[in-house]
Amino acid sequence: MPAAKRQRPPARLASSAGKRSSSRNISRSTKPQDAASPSGDSDFEIEAVDSPPENGSKRRKVAATSRSAKLDDILSRRLFAQESREAAKEETCHPPSRQHSVLYHRPLLLDNDVGSQGRKALLSWFDSVSESRSMPWRKAWVDPQMISDATELRKTLEKRAYEVWISEIMLQQTRVAVVIDYWSRWMTKWPTIHDLAAAKPEDVLAAWSGLGYYSRATRIHEAAKLAVNDPNMKGLLPSSAKELEAKMPGVGRYTSGAISCIVFGRPEPMVDGNVLRVLSRQLGIHGNIKTSKAVIDTIWAAADAIVKATSELDGDGEMPDSEPNDRPGRWGQALMELGSTICTPNPNCSQCPITSTCRVYKEGELSANKSKEPIPRIVDIEDACILCEPFDEGADNSDEDSIQDKKRSNAKKTDAKQSKQPTLAAFAFTRKTVSSPSSPSPSPSTTASTPSKERVDAIANYARKFPVKAIKKAVREEETLVCAIRRSDGHYLIHRRPLKGLLAGLWEFPSKLLEPSAKVEKKTREQLALGYASGLLHGGKPGKKPKIAYEGELGSVPWLFSHIKLTMHVHLFSVGDDVVVAEDDEQPRRWVSDVDAESMGTGMRKCWDMVREAVKEL
Repeated sequence: MPAAKRQRPPARLASSAGKRSSSRNISRSTKPQDAASPSGDSDFEIEAVDSPPENGSKRRKVAATSRSAKLDDILSRRLFAQESREAAKEETCHPPSRQHSVLYHRPLLLDNDVGSQGRKALLSWFDSVSESRSMPWRKAWVDPQMISDATELRKTLEKRAYEVWISEIMLQQTRVAVVIDYWSRWMTKWPTIHDLAAAKPEDVLAAWSGLGYYSRATRIHEAAKLAVNDPNMKGLLPSSAKELEAKMPGVGRYTSGAISCIVFGRPEPMVDGNVLRVLSRQLGIHGNIKTSKAVIDTIWAAADAIVKATSELDGDGEMPDSEPNDRPGRWGQALMELGSTICTPNPNCSQCPITSTCRVYKEGELSANKSKEPIPRIVDIEDACILCEPFDEGADNSDEDSIQDKKRSNAKKTDAKQSKQPTLAAFAFTRKTVSSPSSPSPSPSTTASTPSKERVDAIANYARKFPVKAIKKAVREEETLVCAIRRSDGHYLIHRRPLKGLLAGLWEFPSKLLEPSAKVEKKTREQLALGYASGLLHGGKPGKKPKIAYEGELGSVPWLFSHIKLTMHVHLFSVGDDVVVAEDDEQPRRWVSDVDAESMGTGMRKCWDMVREAVKEL
């Protein structure tokens, strides 16, 4: 599911210890926040520039000092080892100061008591709702022990891995409701990976048309051919997440983990944008899940530890079980389902099955109680939290990005005593944690068994502050001239877009991008369109100019990509049958009689609809 940019898993918390003195004062860059699938309205569709493969080039690792490596290992065990009990010692931090150590972010889901109960509760919840949204790719786990025939087992796993793989790629940056129809049509057209490998590239692009991120379709096709022709795979995807990521084009850490978990029952983390949000709240991390590598790595490491803990226990939570089973897949899908339906940017905490392990929910209870903040304790410099950003309890929580951005900038100006983690001055004369008197947390008996609506809303309102909202980049505005050139025999001229970049490899009516410097008036657009169209053609004899009739500007089609707001001005031309098309190796051109059969983006198809209606009136 929607997947986020994939990051490498180790949480390099302690290796950053030497930089803690300066990390407090470094301003953090921001990016668009929500990793949930974007969608357009009736006039716009969210598409994107050619996105890089998930398994991009790896950075060269830099060797750490022996002390840093040792500290990293120690912190990793303290935060994520199942047998560690560090989290039980960390009381809920009190807003707005939220003073706490890095050990505060150890997942309560790893606790032997409340964590075990929480894991069971989430799995039970998922089992009860997993069929409510009728996703055709959600099927029962294939238990190898239930299929004795090796050939049948291989065929079943090959089909299942193919189905999950296609669904996960389609779900990246695309709404579930949209993907259901696309996935069903895809599986009808190419029911096996062998069928897909034998398909024509233009047919694959045509089937993908409207989903956006068209490079995904190209990489899927390349990967299918690779898997089918590989002497070891022969169409069956590897069960190992690492091998999947290494061998399959376009398959990164999230997708490989999803296939390994859901199909083969192996405990691998599945962290998409929804899961990043869920676990940032579970761990109480007030950080940027888009730009902070430390935050992203920590959440990946936590997800890895939790799914392994979930996999190793049987249904009764008593006997260790290291064999492949259905729990890793159910757990990963449960977290994603929770993030997309309940733990959304505007959460419904009253319906969440794992509030007992949620740090942010517990903080929200303190905030809702309006209990007096205890005297801040001094945290050991070795355990100081380097993940959380300054917290402003009074910030507006509107879902509107523009308001969020304004409040985020204003938050920087809040009083230091109320909005910041302790500075180095707090550690100047101590190396040990000093406990201080604190107000006891309200016991369950002091609150109503059924929280009031006001209390529930207050907790949810608090949870909306996690993770940190990032400032959105401004969408670039562009205008282009779309020239529909029609011959007297009803054929239209189209050309292919470059094989890399926006809408890579798709066909379209010849188009010219306007200069972004100034607004171009209609009369000027007409002159530019005529000049551009004339340059694409020449007469049948040397030196003879083509006869081209300008029919007019038909209208404009607005279209929204993830980073561009594009306005397409559609112009119609009529030419004779004797014109010759100028050749262009970079953008091949040809005449076609059936425009509907061509691989075009959805925005260009709207231009075609406008042209088709106009031609009826000629």
